[in-house]
Amino acid sequence: MRKLVFLSALVIFLTGCVNQKAIVKVDVKPNTKENISPIVGKLIAELEARQDTTHLTVKFPKGTYHFYEEGAFTKEYYISNHDQDNPKKVGFALENLSNLTIDGQGSEFIFHGRMVPFSVIKGNNITLKNFSIDYEIPAFRQLTILSVDTASGVVEAEIYPAGHHRVDNGNRLIAVCEGYENPLFVSMGFHENRRLTYQRGDVSFDAKKIETVNEDKLKIFGWSQTKQVAVGDRYALRSYHRPTPGIFISECKDMFFENIKVHYAEGMGLLAQMSENITLDGFSVCLKGDNDPHYFTTQADATHFSACKGVIISKNALYEGMANDAINVHGTYLRITKRVNDNTLQGRYMHPQAYGFIWGVPGDEVQFVESEKMELVGDAFVTTIKEIKAIDKPTEFGAKEFEITFNDALPKIISEKGKFGVENLTWTPEVVFSDNVIRNNRARGALFSTPKKVVCENNFFDHTHGTAILLCGDCNGWYETGACREVIIRNNRFLNALTANYQFTNGIISIYPEIPNLKDQQKYFHSGVVIENNVFETFDRPLVYAKSIDGLIFRNNKIKQNNEFKPFHWNKHPFFFEKVKNVSIENNTFGEGFEFDAESDVRVEQSPENAVTVK
Repeated sequence: MRKLVFLSALVIFLTGCVNQKAIVKVDVKPNTKENISPIVGKLIAELEARQDTTHLTVKFPKGTYHFYEEGAFTKEYYISNHDQDNPKKVGFALENLSNLTIDGQGSEFIFHGRMVPFSVIKGNNITLKNFSIDYEIPAFRQLTILSVDTASGVVEAEIYPAGHHRVDNGNRLIAVCEGYENPLFVSMGFHENRRLTYQRGDVSFDAKKIETVNEDKLKIFGWSQTKQVAVGDRYALRSYHRPTPGIFISECKDMFFENIKVHYAEGMGLLAQMSENITLDGFSVCLKGDNDPHYFTTQADATHFSACKGVIISKNALYEGMANDAINVHGTYLRITKRVNDNTLQGRYMHPQAYGFIWGVPGDEVQFVESEKMELVGDAFVTTIKEIKAIDKPTEFGAKEFEITFNDALPKIISEKGKFGVENLTWTPEVVFSDNVIRNNRARGALFSTPKKVVCENNFFDHTHGTAILLCGDCNGWYETGACREVIIRNNRFLNALTANYQFTNGIISIYPEIPNLKDQQKYFHSGVVIENNVFETFDRPLVYAKSIDGLIFRNNKIKQNNEFKPFHWNKHPFFFEKVKNVSIENNTFGEGFEFDAESDVRVEQSPENAVTVK
């Protein structure tokens, strides 16, 4: 095993040189199958032992490196919007470090088993750059359709990667991975051109019988999808399990990610929680190029930001082939479970994939929402946390339920007798999402749920399978906060979104808070949305759907019709509004086959008269 550069001597040499930057080269040979996990463990131990604050850059010689679970870090992590499988094996566990850059210089980092490649916990001013993340054996299996006999119901398919699967009970396909197995029962269907299959969202994999012809070929009998598959199609078979993101960030400040490619992860590409100021520049979740045999990338979102603050920047990226969104920014509502006294409540994480991480700290501002109508309580009553403690755990780490004492008396209406949620306003970020390409991914493109300013500009949304942009908010199912107050969507190009139906996908841009009792809602949820100077190229009719918004402008956009697909969407109106006011549609160009009639093509329901104006 090769030695690292001895960092301690370097630290002593630079003592007092706080304005200098040091570079350390890792003395390890690339392009072997050697397990680098123990080597990286020693490197990080030396980084943790540093006493000075000099910014240190650690460089890996360019090449391919393999990380195995043996010798890796073992950590207990609670990761937002993931399955809480613990403990987790980690390649780079960077905890309590500051002023550090890790530069892969174009290296490939290959992980074995069910590992978290990078975790950064309580870090400050850390940069990761110039490397890719991939796994030797992913949890997905990909079928390439070789032949289809609709009369007999037999499909022949090549399976990739070959030789890493078995069949249970004659009809249940199991992915055999390194140290774990994954049952496969649902799929993403792709055409040979890498576009997701038209009008088919989550494609079931429910064969009545599976025969293994050889290590890379299967015969499939009685698959319910047989009549819809075609020779050359690819089906990325998967489960819904998401235990491990590619990069996990928690309780950090001033984080930078440059020129990183995540080719696969069994969760999000990058998940950040309770962190401040994160910049992604050229951070991509993507295939390895046109010749990559894989058609899929991550099991879930490319990037996901839960309860962050400061500014989140994502720019110059390619996001493709994900099983979910390119970006999702939100907080998490706690459901009120008990009113202890006028200043104290108990609240609980409700979604099974969101618990165990810090929800708030003393001094944080909070507000309350009535879940059925998604209305703010007490004329937008805001208070601050005085004390918070976990009920079901000795500390907040791993907890699901909290007792929170506030600095002000609470409105009398808030109690466990109704349905109420509490939202942390302090941990909400500004967002800049710019100059990115989002293509050929399942579900949706970009999701924003924050009251701070959002700028979404100069992006190319290319065949997102569902809605391209979603503004949501939900204290009933996903429990993801919150209301948007200033969103600018400008200079983007949207090409043929909505080729399948998913949750919240009623328009190319969908403003869709989850409101069970919309009829009785009096206060609007979202506000301040401007959609301008964009180009919409679409085969169908729906452009914008909006629910419960006060203040929406759609102006100076160009809309073009094409015939790549046959229109199918249930919503035939370009604009469909429910419970809205102060909506303006002005100075847009409808051309190249897209006919628009202001009287018949704007559908408005449950809204005051003159809620929508068209110019």
